[in-house]
Amino acid sequence: MSPENGGRPLAYVKHFVSGGMGGVCLTLAGQPMDTVKVNLQIQARPMGGQVLQYNNTVDCFRKIVSQQGLRGLYKGMGAPLAGVTPIMAMTFLGFSLGKKLQQNHPHDVLRPHQVFSAGMLSGLCAAIIVVPAERIKCLLQAQANTSPKRFSGPIDCARQLFREQGLRSLYRGTVLTLLRDIPATGMYFMSYEWMKEKMAPRTGRVSDLSAARILLAGGVAGVCNWAVAIPMDVLKSRFQTAPDSRYRGVLDVFREVLRDEGPRGLYKGFTAAMIRAFPANAACFLGFEASMKFLHWLIPDV
Repeated sequence: MSPENGGRPLAYVKHFVSGGMGGVCLTLAGQPMDTVKVNLQIQARPMGGQVLQYNNTVDCFRKIVSQQGLRGLYKGMGAPLAGVTPIMAMTFLGFSLGKKLQQNHPHDVLRPHQVFSAGMLSGLCAAIIVVPAERIKCLLQAQANTSPKRFSGPIDCARQLFREQGLRSLYRGTVLTLLRDIPATGMYFMSYEWMKEKMAPRTGRVSDLSAARILLAGGVAGVCNWAVAIPMDVLKSRFQTAPDSRYRGVLDVFREVLRDEGPRGLYKGFTAAMIRAFPANAACFLGFEASMKFLHWLIPDV
């Protein structure tokens, strides 16, 4: 994501399109472990005499596959896959705009804290699509082991939510999503840009990075992102999948997790998130960079 594109409108179109391609790659690579992560996060604390449904990441993975087959790992993928193109497109577009707002000249190199600020803006820009997509995804993943099924798929889920409480229901968990995504996306892009700069080849041009180095930078960025995001992601998953009357607000779910499980409860699904983070985001950034190179070749004058 070099600044040589200047402020021309087609440069933003390229970032938008390439971000969408990166998002598709991310979803396809990361959905199985995301399903495991969400199932670990939302399982309730066992009452007297009961045992945990899932003991750990490996146990959760095995049980989902044994009970639902490999398709069970892709439960709820329709919503993020359908929404991932605009989500990541908006994320990368927001990052491009955030950088531009801090540059006096298209070739100005931003400092790490400026890249972090641009990344935070991208997290804010994408929230309008992220919140309903994640609400639907989490509900579909949560109902995988229940019977009868409340929702037949992502479209049915969206319809039911909208019919019950309108947009308010679809956007349940907005505050927690923003608290998760704004700082985490800042860390995401700052770590990616830093890694690219450190691994730049002898030519000094970041655009000449090999695919292997892009994969490494993207994977590290994903890990850094989730290291920041996971506590809020736990609270968001709980809040978005709970009955509407269970929590009065963000502080309610936070207090419940701390009361029942202590600080460790804020890191449920951490292992699954980390296992997913590296390959999924490596694929995302490779897809983004490959798309950008193709578009530069297709429209070289922009």
